[in-house]
Amino acid sequence: MKIVCEKEKLLKGLNCVQRATSSKSTMPILFGILIQTNDNQLRLTTYDLEIGIEYVMDCEIAEQGATVVDAKTFIEIIRKLPNNKINIELLEDNNQLLIECEESVYKLSTMNPEEFPELPKIEVEKSIELTDMTFKSMIKKTIFAVSLDETKPIFTGCLIEVLKDKVNLVSIDGFRLAFVTEKIFNVNEPFKAVIPGKTLNEINKILAEDGTKVNIGISKNQAMFEMGDCKLVSRLLEGEFLNYENVIPKDRETRVKINTNTLIQVIERASLVSFSTDEKSKKFPLKLHIEVGKLTITCNGSIGNAKEELYIETEGKELEIGFNHKYLLDALKACDDEEVYIDFGTSVSPCIIRGKDKDVYLYMVLPVRLTD
Repeated sequence: MKIVCEKEKLLKGLNCVQRATSSKSTMPILFGILIQTNDNQLRLTTYDLEIGIEYVMDCEIAEQGATVVDAKTFIEIIRKLPNNKINIELLEDNNQLLIECEESVYKLSTMNPEEFPELPKIEVEKSIELTDMTFKSMIKKTIFAVSLDETKPIFTGCLIEVLKDKVNLVSIDGFRLAFVTEKIFNVNEPFKAVIPGKTLNEINKILAEDGTKVNIGISKNQAMFEMGDCKLVSRLLEGEFLNYENVIPKDRETRVKINTNTLIQVIERASLVSFSTDEKSKKFPLKLHIEVGKLTITCNGSIGNAKEELYIETEGKELEIGFNHKYLLDALKACDDEEVYIDFGTSVSPCIIRGKDKDVYLYMVLPVRLTD
């Protein structure tokens, strides 16, 4: 194998595929990157047995071939080389990979490409197409509410729900729910699947928001995401996702309308005293007291007290309710709108946070019980 490639183009592909290299495995081959030539194209592949990524790029190919090299070392070398053409050659006498750029010369040990596991061959049954900007925005609005509890694996992913004229993305972790919807067209057949949160996190890092189309294809237990020159395959999570529509309250007793950034700043300040010096894992809740035209946020922690007052638009009953500050902040920071509406029921029922267009996204946050 002998190739010549521009550093910038090669590094773009490596930055894409590095996200599927294994960080802990008993199989050394999974720490590697499969480098293959195919006529005038170079194919880079990584696979950790859960997520696989393939990147195809045009390249000057002098000799065809394939090899596997340690991904971390190879990528760091390429990253630090001068911004010029890079010559890469597989030395047949000792199976080392020779890397040359200007006066820099490196030789890396290689592994047998035949031992590299094949990516799953996915026969797409149903698919949709979104722009990278739309998909990235939807991920941002829901990924934070994916559960980290492996005892309930179905909630460690996001539900993608494709209907006749819209696509929904939903995540739940037992304390909050995140929902976002986007209008789409030309849906051949509705479907739903649960995509691992890890997969969506990696896709979010790959998406460049440059107008590229993202094709999402689903088979029985696998998903494929095609994003320009990059293709990612992932397993789907098995099981029954919660019927989320049944848990979102339909009625409200109290509503507030408030500037999003102002509320974020107030919560961040008040939460500074929510930590305990004695019990690092314990955090004291924020108490929200809603009166006519006024919101008072207080926190009584072991290291001090905080009180913040805001004059806002309100309607409905007076209410006192407690929340974990992190759950409120995560939801508010995912909102695009300058102002948000927050609907409350009783002091023990969840609140609902919505934007200006109340049907585009919503967040449900469960309260915590306040003690005197």
